[in-house]
Amino acid sequence: MPADTRESPSWPDADWGRAPSVLPDGWNVDALRHAWDYAGKIETDAVMLVQNGRTIATYGDMTTRYMCHSIRKSFLSAMMGRHVETGTIDLAATLADLDIDDKEGLSGREKQATVYDLLTARSGIFHPAGYESQWMRSIKEIRHSHAPGTFWCYSNWDFNALGTIFEKLTGLGIYEDFRDSIARPIGMEDFRFDSERQDGAYDYDDCSVHRAYPFRMSTRDMARFGLLFLRRGSWNGRQVVPQDWVDESVLPYSNAGTRGAYGYMWWVARDGISLPGVIAPEGSYSARGVGGHYCVVLPSLDLVVVHRVNTDIAGRQVDAFKFGRLLKMILRSYKG
Repeated sequence: MPADTRESPSWPDADWGRAPSVLPDGWNVDALRHAWDYAGKIETDAVMLVQNGRTIATYGDMTTRYMCHSIRKSFLSAMMGRHVETGTIDLAATLADLDIDDKEGLSGREKQATVYDLLTARSGIFHPAGYESQWMRSIKEIRHSHAPGTFWCYSNWDFNALGTIFEKLTGLGIYEDFRDSIARPIGMEDFRFDSERQDGAYDYDDCSVHRAYPFRMSTRDMARFGLLFLRRGSWNGRQVVPQDWVDESVLPYSNAGTRGAYGYMWWVARDGISLPGVIAPEGSYSARGVGGHYCVVLPSLDLVVVHRVNTDIAGRQVDAFKFGRLLKMILRSYKG
């Protein structure tokens, strides 16, 4: 059984990321060393384990700001929470209501998709979209093949258009709002978006008017984000993301096959299914980016696991099978 740490949760200090010289009780040093040996054989660049708000172990450099790829979607989902709570964003609003269209034109049926449909990747809109991975292109359905709300498909059109809607309804830039509403309140150490450095830049594609919004982030800053969700949106006495929104975000709205389930732009474990080769503890969920970027939250173990790869190097990646094996080794290292 995992230790009950609910009475005295810890919070990161201003300079976070250094691992203890001795592993805490419940962790097996030899087993974890075996996991790190394996990480050294694949293309892992950084791993950070956080339990009860404390750094348990690290591999690699915690401060390098790697590209996040699709983890951007979980960032946007988190940002939406307070705007939905205040009524600025209405999940029931349709694309027709919001005057959302695209270069090839959306049909009347497509424009009946709601903000909620986009948030859950169930819009039924398969218009060309930018910033897609090869896998995303391979699973894309035929245009007009499904009505809004009836079919789940992991499509960047939904996620990119949701960024447009966010900025239109709030009047805020995605990166500025992330900085002010999340990064600063939880004390991110490396993320910056200012006149000197911007760890985010919109990605434009001629196929669509809706831009992608990639982020760069260090491993230790991403661990703070995972801890924020593990603590249900609360940070050292301040509710940064509404608690109900966090709870709703990681419900399994759609069956995602061998990838588990899908929530509000979060991947959710379903009956232990999440990654190949490892049984996910009940209640687990993750933010994921192509090439091997993972922020895995395991509430039953009070644990966050962040895994990064320097995908700026062409061809460098850790696939789901390799990360699943590494995660299994990490989980076997902890007996509670």
